[in-house]
Amino acid sequence: MTKNLFLLLTILATATAFAPSSFHNVNTAPLSASTDTEFDDAPRMNPDKPELPEIKGDFDWDEKFAGDDDWIVDNIPGKIALSDLEIAAQGTALSKIEEAFRKERLQQDYDDARILGWTTMSETYNGRFAMFFLSVGLLTEYWTGITIPGQIEEMLRVGGFIGPDY
Repeated sequence: MTKNLFLLLTILATATAFAPSSFHNVNTAPLSASTDTEFDDAPRMNPDKPELPEIKGDFDWDEKFAGDDDWIVDNIPGKIALSDLEIAAQGTALSKIEEAFRKERLQQDYDDARILGWTTMSETYNGRFAMFFLSVGLLTEYWTGITIPGQIEEMLRVGGFIGPDY
């Protein structure tokens, strides 16, 4: 009875560890608009055609945000004119990066194609099987009282690998 109760409490504790937590400090008060600020909910209209709504790209963004101090209109990457020497230097640097990533990708493909030896997948499976059978051994020891070495000895005797004690 005690073992069953202990097992039930262990399963319950494990299940509650993975259950989503509830938030007790949630503010359920409805949101209300403040009277200090007025929100303009009217749709923005196209400056060229006031009968149409504003569509991104229909007008000059530089003109729209000209008064904003954070709006940058100079030295934008798409608008900078580069010399042939700068373009060649960028091409060379990009080729080096591309070659490094190509070598890394080929090594990864080679490692993924291997099925024997010290591969990542075999190490992953080995770790998973070890943890599974360790937990099975510990649970069997808990339920039967036979230690893990005793369980291994029993398996070798049942399998006929070692003889009976005379």
